[in-house]
Amino acid sequence: MTKTDRSEAFPTLAFVRAGWHADLVDQALRGFLEVATPDRAAVETFEVPGAFELPLHVKALATTGRFGAVVAAGLVVDGGIYRHEFVADAVIGGLMRVQLDVGVPVLSCVLTPHHFHEHEDHQRYFAEHLKGKGREAAEACFATLEARSRLEA
Repeated sequence: MTKTDRSEAFPTLAFVRAGWHADLVDQALRGFLEVATPDRAAVETFEVPGAFELPLHVKALATTGRFGAVVAAGLVVDGGIYRHEFVADAVIGGLMRVQLDVGVPVLSCVLTPHHFHEHEDHQRYFAEHLKGKGREAAEACFATLEARSRLEA
């Protein structure tokens, strides 16, 4: 776990990333931190082995009451077997269930590309794509927290 400086603008955010394909998934964190700067929000980061482990860890973090939102990042690749669809569905559905059950916003930077190959073109494309998704998740996170604060006012 790592932590940035604490900001009073928003509650602390948690960012959980899967270790599988870490070279690509870490780009989502980089993009997220470009937007969620220390003067805007404190961010604690966590790592789990793979995407399948994300929902359980996200739920554990969301139930602590320490985080205003939790972001999950991972890559579920289609390795040519049907299992890919089951894993992707379980991960995305699990993340949605956490936010509905716990009431803490959960945002996803989990990509589920078909026909992923570990050659240079795909590596470059998905690295850029995940970095962009990280930025988008941070903006969505702040917009969600702002909208929820208006509901509580």
